[in-house]
Amino acid sequence: MADLPERPRLAPGVRLHFDKTRSAWVLLGPERVIEAEGPAPEILRRCDGSRTTGQIVDELAALYTADRSVIEGDVNDMLADLVAKRLVVA
Repeated sequence: MADLPERPRLAPGVRLHFDKTRSAWVLLGPERVIEAEGPAPEILRRCDGSRTTGQIVDELAALYTADRSVIEGDVNDMLADLVAKRLVVA
């Protein structure tokens, strides 16, 4: 698994955008469009470089009134995938 950034942020040239045509949130990167499904947009909106991964998890656990350990696993898995794809950086 890729090392997770302490304060994740979208990589340069990557942005979260609501695509009206698809009626969905998408992550736009160089030559890439990835549809952000489920809670992914909430996670990505918080990847601004100011919040720690722990703060993101805490906010989402409160937002969804869900078990923190479940949210933490989901956030860590998603961030690891996006770090490996170079869409999220430290």
